[in-house]
Amino acid sequence: MSASGDLQATRDASRKCWLETANDPQCDFPIQNLPFGIFSDTRNPTPRAGIAIGDCVVDLSALEAAGLLTLPAGGRAVFTRDSLNDFIALGREVWRSVRIQLSALLARETASSALRDDPALRTRALIPLADATLHLPVEIPGYTDFYSSKEHATNVGSMFRDPKNALLPNWSEMPIGYNGRASSVVVSGTPVRRPNGQLKRPDAERPVFGACRKLDIELETGFIIGRGNALGEPVACEDAESRIFGMVLLNDWSARDIQQWEYVPLGPFNSKTFATTISPWIVTLDALEPFRVAQPVQAPKPLDYLRHAGEHAFEIALEVTLRPQNAPQPTTISRTNFRHMYWTMAQQLAHHTVSGCNTRVGDLMGSGTISGPADDAFGSLLELTWNGQKPLELNGGGTRTFIEDGDELTLSGWCQGDGYRVGFGPCVGEILPAHR
Repeated sequence: MSASGDLQATRDASRKCWLETANDPQCDFPIQNLPFGIFSDTRNPTPRAGIAIGDCVVDLSALEAAGLLTLPAGGRAVFTRDSLNDFIALGREVWRSVRIQLSALLARETASSALRDDPALRTRALIPLADATLHLPVEIPGYTDFYSSKEHATNVGSMFRDPKNALLPNWSEMPIGYNGRASSVVVSGTPVRRPNGQLKRPDAERPVFGACRKLDIELETGFIIGRGNALGEPVACEDAESRIFGMVLLNDWSARDIQQWEYVPLGPFNSKTFATTISPWIVTLDALEPFRVAQPVQAPKPLDYLRHAGEHAFEIALEVTLRPQNAPQPTTISRTNFRHMYWTMAQQLAHHTVSGCNTRVGDLMGSGTISGPADDAFGSLLELTWNGQKPLELNGGGTRTFIEDGDELTLSGWCQGDGYRVGFGPCVGEILPAHR
């Protein structure tokens, strides 16, 4: 299998696209990004694979049909399917080859582009994002959520335990996580219904049943497994990143009052299973490579199986906005950065599999709430309002302690390059009232 160009050239800050909207410095989808997703559109309702570029989606099935994408013999027609799993399963060399081919087709400096120079093909293959419906990008066999921000864990521990012993003894020794519910992972734009459950006030003898009163967000990222491991065969920390296809934004909706009553002795259950929202575009690790930075210093030094050389964090700016129903404008309630995460994605995957747990292509791993050191860099309303004690002021009037019906929460994330940004697109969810 061959492809023209070079992987490093796809990340060149000076490379421009002949689609001018991709060259806007504030555009999430420049030629340096090329994130993968699944879409349908008004002309063709069949979900299929695409990449985002500027204000358009490139239909990868149309490019393959036109003979412009070279895939291995066993990989034909993977772009006509309604999830990316079969494409991802072809392996990292194929992901990279497709990235190189797409970058060459879209680059302004390419002397002769079979896509740019063919008006009929451009019409078939370039679909305005405004006309596209975005779908869940992968079929998710399993979902695990971690608890890997030291600032977040310290805040929560200080809130509900002795602030002098906010972190439990095991937190600094391993990435803590729990197995979530893959069936309730939804794509951005899907409304989320307020959950019902058991609620118990501290002074009450027994719980009552009702709608969650402390509905919260958790600002997270997630990574998608690109190469699984067999049952009984752990993934080495040094090898873990090679198995990750890419990253998404992730909102781990949380029912704090349901969680407080149910989490002892086995941890979260119904307080987390009702919905998890992810962004529709998967940004590959190859696109994120220029933004690699050192992770926080870890003390004590991790056990041998959790050690890896080099830098394994990424400079990803993150924001959360809240817009009440019918409000003219949203309020930015949090600004933080992925680089603050204490445990890395590689360490999370290594720990997850060290017991022999197998993973599969498409598995989703949530980072855990991403909080920074500043008060406005906390990744949940639980922290931002300190469990409701410090209400947030909203633009145009009003306050919030937790989420109300009709509120729309939007997560955004991007890496800032020299004259361009590699973004994830929005991760949006609106809250509907609980079932009566």
